[in-house]
Amino acid sequence: MVTPWLRARDGGVEITVHIQPGAARSELAGEHGEALKVRISARPVEGAANAALTEFIAEYLGVARREVRIVRGEKSRHKVLWAPIAPELARRRIEGNY
Repeated sequence: MVTPWLRARDGGVEITVHIQPGAARSELAGEHGEALKVRISARPVEGAANAALTEFIAEYLGVARREVRIVRGEKSRHKVLWAPIAPELARRRIEGNY
């Protein structure tokens, strides 16, 4: 299955996300256009939502939080993250949880 929000890049994967900060709880919420929709309970204040997002995605992928980084969209709801994991494994771990 092809997912438009996940692609192999530089020995890992890039994941395009649409973030909804300030949600009641942090969770995966399906797709939003060609992005994975992620609700994050943290507010978008002083980088709190970005930190919570990288921690949340790292947990789903089974990698350390420090290994997940935002490569584009630091101050936007539309972001691209990178993580050092095989694309097929990343897809299975994420899609198995929404």
